[in-house]
Amino acid sequence: MHKLKIYLFLLLTIVTSLTYAQNAPAHATKILVMGDSLSAAYGIDIQQGWVNLLEQALTKKYAVQIINASVSGETSSGGNTRLPALLAEHQPNIVIVELGGNDGLRGQPLKLLEKNLQAMIDASKKANAKVLLAGMQIPPNYGARYSNQFKDLYGKLAKKNDLELIPFLLEGIGGNEALVQRDGIHPTAEAQPIIVSNVLPELEKILAR
Repeated sequence: MHKLKIYLFLLLTIVTSLTYAQNAPAHATKILVMGDSLSAAYGIDIQQGWVNLLEQALTKKYAVQIINASVSGETSSGGNTRLPALLAEHQPNIVIVELGGNDGLRGQPLKLLEKNLQAMIDASKKANAKVLLAGMQIPPNYGARYSNQFKDLYGKLAKKNDLELIPFLLEGIGGNEALVQRDGIHPTAEAQPIIVSNVLPELEKILAR
Protein backbone atom coordinates (compact mmCIF):
# COMPACT_ATOMS: atom_id res chain seq x y z
CA MET A 1 0.00 0.00 0.00
CA HIS A 2 2.85 2.35 0.88
CA LYS A 3 4.56 1.69 -2.47
CA LEU A 4 1.27 2.33 -4.27
CA LYS A 5 0.92 5.72 -2.60
CA ILE A 6 4.45 6.70 -3.61
CA TYR A 7 3.77 5.58 -7.19
CA LEU A 8 0.55 7.59 -7.37
CA PHE A 9 2.30 10.66 -5.96
CA LEU A 10 5.09 10.44 -8.52
CA LEU A 11 2.60 9.87 -11.33
CA LEU A 12 0.56 12.89 -10.27
CA THR A 13 3.73 15.01 -10.11
CA ILE A 14 4.78 13.97 -13.60
CA VAL A 15 1.33 14.60 -15.09
CA THR A 16 1.10 17.98 -13.38
CA SER A 17 4.55 18.98 -14.66
CA LEU A 18 3.72 17.93 -18.22
CA THR A 19 0.44 19.84 -18.19
CA TYR A 20 2.18 22.88 -16.80
CA ALA A 21 4.86 22.78 -19.48
CA GLN A 22 2.29 22.39 -22.26
CA ASN A 23 0.32 25.42 -21.05
CA ALA A 24 3.36 27.71 -21.03
CA PRO A 25 3.75 29.90 -24.15
CA ALA A 26 6.62 28.87 -26.39
CA HIS A 27 8.17 32.35 -26.11
CA ALA A 28 7.67 32.60 -22.34
CA THR A 29 10.41 34.02 -20.16
CA LYS A 30 11.52 31.16 -17.91
CA ILE A 31 12.16 32.01 -14.27
CA LEU A 32 13.89 29.44 -12.08
CA VAL A 33 13.42 29.83 -8.33
CA MET A 34 16.18 28.31 -6.22
CA GLY A 35 15.00 28.53 -2.65
CA ASP A 36 14.37 26.78 0.63
CA SER A 37 11.19 26.26 2.66
CA LEU A 38 10.27 29.94 2.34
CA SER A 39 9.80 29.43 -1.39
CA ALA A 40 8.57 25.84 -1.15
CA ALA A 41 5.40 26.96 0.69
CA TYR A 42 6.26 25.08 3.87
CA GLY A 43 3.23 24.51 6.09
CA ILE A 44 0.68 25.85 3.60
CA ASP A 45 -0.88 24.75 0.31
CA ILE A 46 1.61 25.12 -2.55
CA GLN A 47 -0.99 27.14 -4.46
CA GLN A 48 -0.96 29.73 -1.66
CA GLY A 49 2.82 30.11 -1.76
CA TRP A 50 4.41 33.33 -2.97
CA VAL A 51 6.00 31.69 -6.01
CA ASN A 52 2.61 30.61 -7.35
CA LEU A 53 1.08 34.00 -6.50
CA LEU A 54 3.99 35.73 -8.22
CA GLU A 55 3.34 33.80 -11.41
CA GLN A 56 -0.34 34.75 -11.29
CA ALA A 57 0.60 38.41 -10.93
CA LEU A 58 3.20 38.30 -13.70
CA THR A 59 1.02 36.56 -16.27
CA LYS A 60 -1.30 39.58 -16.26
CA LYS A 61 1.46 41.56 -18.00
CA TYR A 62 4.10 39.12 -19.22
CA ALA A 63 4.45 35.72 -20.86
CA VAL A 64 6.33 33.83 -18.14
CA GLN A 65 6.87 30.34 -16.86
CA ILE A 66 8.13 29.83 -13.31
CA ILE A 67 9.97 26.65 -12.39
CA ASN A 68 10.00 26.33 -8.62
CA ALA A 69 13.01 24.19 -7.69
CA SER A 70 12.88 25.13 -4.01
CA VAL A 71 13.42 22.45 -1.36
CA SER A 72 12.58 22.74 2.32
CA GLY A 73 15.72 22.66 4.44
CA GLU A 74 17.94 23.59 1.51
CA THR A 75 21.29 25.26 2.16
CA SER A 76 23.45 27.24 -0.20
CA SER A 77 25.67 24.17 -0.61
CA GLY A 78 22.71 22.05 -1.70
CA GLY A 79 21.46 24.72 -4.07
CA ASN A 80 24.89 25.14 -5.60
CA THR A 81 25.11 21.39 -6.16
CA ARG A 82 21.68 21.14 -7.80
CA LEU A 83 21.82 24.28 -9.94
CA PRO A 84 23.95 23.13 -12.92
CA ALA A 85 21.57 20.31 -13.83
CA LEU A 86 18.55 22.59 -13.47
CA LEU A 87 20.13 25.22 -15.69
CA ALA A 88 20.84 22.61 -18.34
CA GLU A 89 17.33 21.14 -18.13
CA HIS A 90 15.24 24.31 -18.04
CA GLN A 91 17.52 26.92 -19.66
CA PRO A 92 15.97 29.78 -17.66
CA ASN A 93 16.19 33.44 -18.58
CA ILE A 94 16.14 34.52 -14.95
CA VAL A 95 17.24 32.77 -11.75
CA ILE A 96 15.90 33.92 -8.38
CA VAL A 97 18.33 32.84 -5.65
CA GLU A 98 16.62 32.66 -2.26
CA LEU A 99 19.08 30.74 -0.11
CA GLY A 100 21.18 31.23 2.96
CA GLY A 101 18.61 31.26 5.74
CA ASN A 102 19.36 27.68 6.74
CA ASP A 103 23.09 28.34 6.55
CA GLY A 104 22.66 31.20 9.00
CA LEU A 105 20.37 29.31 11.37
CA ARG A 106 23.00 26.54 11.52
CA GLY A 107 25.75 29.04 12.18
CA GLN A 108 27.73 27.97 9.13
CA PRO A 109 30.76 30.04 8.08
CA LEU A 110 29.78 33.12 6.09
CA LYS A 111 32.73 32.57 3.75
CA LEU A 112 31.14 29.27 2.70
CA LEU A 113 27.78 30.97 2.12
CA GLU A 114 29.43 33.69 0.06
CA LYS A 115 31.39 31.13 -1.96
CA ASN A 116 28.25 29.09 -2.73
CA LEU A 117 26.12 32.09 -3.68
CA GLN A 118 28.88 33.45 -5.88
CA ALA A 119 29.19 30.08 -7.59
CA MET A 120 25.44 30.06 -8.26
CA ILE A 121 25.61 33.58 -9.67
CA ASP A 122 28.54 32.64 -11.90
CA ALA A 123 26.84 29.46 -13.14
CA SER A 124 23.63 31.34 -13.93
CA LYS A 125 25.44 34.07 -15.82
CA LYS A 126 27.44 31.50 -17.74
CA ALA A 127 24.12 29.94 -18.78
CA ASN A 128 22.99 33.41 -20.00
CA ALA A 129 20.50 33.82 -17.17
CA LYS A 130 20.03 37.04 -15.22
CA VAL A 131 20.06 36.75 -11.44
CA LEU A 132 17.77 38.25 -8.82
CA LEU A 133 19.20 37.83 -5.32
CA ALA A 134 16.86 37.63 -2.34
CA GLY A 135 18.34 39.11 0.82
CA MET A 136 17.83 37.32 4.11
CA GLN A 137 18.29 38.14 7.79
CA ILE A 138 18.64 36.01 10.90
CA PRO A 139 17.68 36.73 14.54
CA PRO A 140 20.18 38.80 16.59
CA ASN A 141 20.53 36.00 19.15
CA TYR A 142 23.17 34.48 16.85
CA GLY A 143 25.38 37.39 17.84
CA ALA A 144 25.25 40.93 16.49
CA ARG A 145 28.49 40.57 14.55
CA TYR A 146 27.44 37.38 12.77
CA SER A 147 23.88 38.61 12.13
CA ASN A 148 25.02 41.93 10.70
CA GLN A 149 27.65 40.36 8.48
CA PHE A 150 25.07 37.83 7.29
CA LYS A 151 22.65 40.61 6.35
CA ASP A 152 25.35 42.69 4.63
CA LEU A 153 26.59 39.74 2.57
CA TYR A 154 23.67 39.93 0.14
CA GLY A 155 24.16 43.60 -0.60
CA LYS A 156 27.87 43.00 -1.04
CA LEU A 157 27.27 40.23 -3.60
CA ALA A 158 24.63 42.26 -5.44
CA LYS A 159 26.97 45.23 -5.77
CA LYS A 160 29.95 43.09 -6.78
CA ASN A 161 27.98 41.29 -9.49
CA ASP A 162 25.73 44.18 -10.55
CA LEU A 163 22.55 42.33 -9.59
CA GLU A 164 19.05 43.41 -8.68
CA LEU A 165 18.52 42.77 -4.96
CA ILE A 166 15.46 42.15 -2.82
CA PRO A 167 16.84 43.78 0.35
CA PHE A 168 14.90 41.45 2.66
CA LEU A 169 12.50 38.82 1.35
CA LEU A 170 10.40 38.86 4.54
CA GLU A 171 10.17 42.64 4.94
CA GLY A 172 6.90 43.53 6.69
CA ILE A 173 6.41 40.03 8.05
CA GLY A 174 9.00 39.48 10.77
CA GLY A 175 7.79 40.46 14.24
CA ASN A 176 4.11 40.13 13.30
CA GLU A 177 2.82 36.98 15.01
CA ALA A 178 -0.30 36.97 12.84
CA LEU A 179 1.84 36.48 9.74
CA VAL A 180 4.11 33.73 11.08
CA GLN A 181 3.30 30.07 11.66
CA ARG A 182 3.54 28.45 15.08
CA ASP A 183 7.18 27.55 14.53
CA GLY A 184 7.98 31.25 14.65
CA ILE A 185 9.87 31.08 11.36
CA HIS A 186 7.71 30.34 8.35
CA PRO A 187 5.22 32.86 6.96
CA THR A 188 1.52 32.07 6.91
CA ALA A 189 -0.66 31.98 3.81
CA GLU A 190 -1.75 35.53 4.66
CA ALA A 191 1.88 36.68 4.49
CA GLN A 192 2.55 35.35 1.00
CA PRO A 193 1.13 38.37 -0.91
CA ILE A 194 3.51 40.59 1.10
CA ILE A 195 6.44 38.51 -0.12
CA VAL A 196 5.17 38.94 -3.68
CA SER A 197 5.11 42.71 -3.16
CA ASN A 198 8.75 42.52 -2.01
CA VAL A 199 9.83 40.47 -5.03
CA LEU A 200 7.77 41.92 -7.87
CA PRO A 201 9.33 45.42 -8.19
CA GLU A 202 12.87 44.06 -8.40
CA LEU A 203 11.90 41.28 -10.78
CA GLU A 204 10.10 43.70 -13.07
CA LYS A 205 13.31 45.73 -13.38
CA ILE A 206 14.89 42.67 -14.99
CA LEU A 207 11.85 41.85 -17.14
CA ALA A 208 11.78 45.42 -18.46
CA ARG A 209 15.31 45.19 -19.87
